[in-house]
Amino acid sequence: MIADDEAWNAVLARDREFDGRFVTGVLSTGIYCRPSCAARHPRRENVRFFANGAAARDAGLRACLRCSPDDVSRDERAVLAAIAAIKAAGQPLALGGLASDAGYSPAHFQRVFTRHTGLSPAAYARALRDERTRVALSGGDRVTNAIYDAGFSGPSRFYEATQGKLGMAPSAWVNGGAGVTIRWAVVDTSLGRMLVAATGKGVCRLSFNEVAGDLQRRFPRAELIEGGAEFAALLADVVASVEAPGDFAHIPLDVKGTAFQEACWAALRAIPPGETRSYAELAAAVGNPGAVRAAGSANGANNVAVLIPCHRVIRSDGSLGGYAYGLDIKRKLLEKERHGDRTTLRRP
Repeated sequence: MIADDEAWNAVLARDREFDGRFVTGVLSTGIYCRPSCAARHPRRENVRFFANGAAARDAGLRACLRCSPDDVSRDERAVLAAIAAIKAAGQPLALGGLASDAGYSPAHFQRVFTRHTGLSPAAYARALRDERTRVALSGGDRVTNAIYDAGFSGPSRFYEATQGKLGMAPSAWVNGGAGVTIRWAVVDTSLGRMLVAATGKGVCRLSFNEVAGDLQRRFPRAELIEGGAEFAALLADVVASVEAPGDFAHIPLDVKGTAFQEACWAALRAIPPGETRSYAELAAAVGNPGAVRAAGSANGANNVAVLIPCHRVIRSDGSLGGYAYGLDIKRKLLEKERHGDRTTLRRP
């Protein structure tokens, strides 16, 4: 058994990762549930945790009809089996075969898989391969070795599959930005000093209270060029969007993360200005309600503040939670969005 405090936090978060590790007994109703049960949360003093359903039944409780804590649903078994098959194959598998193995029609299985993971089976397989590619390329090995380690049959297939996705050239992932030109500037805003940096593809860093030395440490072998006419229009657009927060979708980005991180970042960009979501709601938006902690980590891994608006995520109790650049900046951003602040721009 895990500690009671950890178990209770998992129940409050409806964390599906804890399903099967314990059950929640509700003494006032005489039932026991999965940690992720969607029913209304009971009062803490009415709750007791049990290692499994048998222990709960021995205490006189009965299984919840809503979440069926003693069963792994057919859908869950089907999705987990498909994920295992995709990982073992190291490449996308035919939807028809996956659906047939699960006993579903292809269209229905596609919906079931997407509901549980946030991605279609094909997209999930591509995301796994992309992630293996990034890991291999960042491991310091030769690019050719990394291509084969990621599961590609050869360099030509790698470049075909990753064209336009990795942003920087493959060798740059190994060599700290070698061969990449990054233009940058530090400008004054109503939120403080802001660093903006971009490759030819889009903004790769937006942060507060950082300097060129911080950027150099991130990309030690990139060619860093301050300012420039080519960069000026993009920079002005970024500053305007920060000073008068709204829709940032038109600003190009050059950021990469894991499949889950990128799904979270896309969900963040879908939150309307002036609104907020909890970490639990963010996890649910990407099809994994139990991954509340992982959603928080995805927020923390965001390299382009404001443009990927992680400041719009707060705690379930309404408190601000954390923010990499301090709660004062987070509070000001939210106030700007709620009140339609059109602060006079401090142009670079």
